[in-house]
Amino acid sequence: MSDMTLTPTRFENGVWEGYLTGIDASRVEVQYLGEVLLDTELTPEGEGWTLRVLVPVSALSDGVHSFVISDASTRAKLGSFTVIAGAPAAEDLRAEVDLLRAELDMLKRAFRRLHSPDG
Repeated sequence: MSDMTLTPTRFENGVWEGYLTGIDASRVEVQYLGEVLLDTELTPEGEGWTLRVLVPVSALSDGVHSFVISDASTRAKLGSFTVIAGAPAAEDLRAEVDLLRAELDMLKRAFRRLHSPDG
């Protein structure tokens, strides 16, 4: 897991982009509000992959919206990004709290899956 890296490259026109190395691209997923986004694209580039995430229009509304990028098979977090829209706030910790909630939800699902009777 130590050789997996996700480097954010840009966020423009509602599309977030990053560069992934050290992971099988078929295992990458992006979650928003606990749901896996289908509007993602992975293209090979150099020694890795370019990940493009089309940010849903619903995330372009007032509030803090966090996206978690993870390895779908191990649930290891590869990275995240946050969109804050609406009235700006000085020293806004809402983004951090929202990201922690998203990561906690991901951990709870993994814990439940590990401890379910189905295995």
